[in-house]
Amino acid sequence: MSGAKNYYDILEVPTDASQEDIHKGYTRAKNAYSQDSLALYSLMTKEECDEVLNLIEEAYTILSEPGKRRQYDEARGIKNHNLNNITSVDIQSNFENNTDHQLNQSSPTTQNSMSKIVAKQRFTLEYTVDASFEKEIEQTVDFTGDFLKKVRTYKNVDINRMADMTKVSKTYIINIEEEDFNKLPATVYVRGFVYQIAKCLKLNPELVANSFLYRLKTWRSENNP
Repeated sequence: MSGAKNYYDILEVPTDASQEDIHKGYTRAKNAYSQDSLALYSLMTKEECDEVLNLIEEAYTILSEPGKRRQYDEARGIKNHNLNNITSVDIQSNFENNTDHQLNQSSPTTQNSMSKIVAKQRFTLEYTVDASFEKEIEQTVDFTGDFLKKVRTYKNVDINRMADMTKVSKTYIINIEEEDFNKLPATVYVRGFVYQIAKCLKLNPELVANSFLYRLKTWRSENNP
């Protein structure tokens, strides 16, 4: 598995994670990549979700078993002092059958899937769902800068993370949210910015971009006759 993300990366836990943390990471990862997850809206197909979920199961199968986990750590050169009390007998009995296949074979499909995991983790949103606000979002057709800010705040995405996710500068994000239109660049660029913001917030990017652009064009036509 040289060059690929390892099982700890897949479950988003450190190499010295406790068994409880391993289980929490497994549960969190499964929830994040389930097909009905809001975090995956417009980002992954069902086939991609299934592929990732298989990798999550594979990672948990190894890391949840102390013996398998230690053998895996040794194979990757990971020093995990929390597992030093496991005997060689434990390792042998817990790591039989499919260990060699899982550790030594890394197909292009597996490596690509692991890369997808890391990429999608960057866009995962963790927040408490408010049914009434979700309904308001669903029914909204006029996306103002203030409403976009409200959605961003609701979904626990701060300005710094939004800038990292979209590659749009913090200044432009703030200007969009405050509808400081005279400080925004050409319309074509603003459309791209708003489209990316909407996509990262799991909104309908076409609807949001068109709505915001209508507001921008109206302001510019009224203020720059």
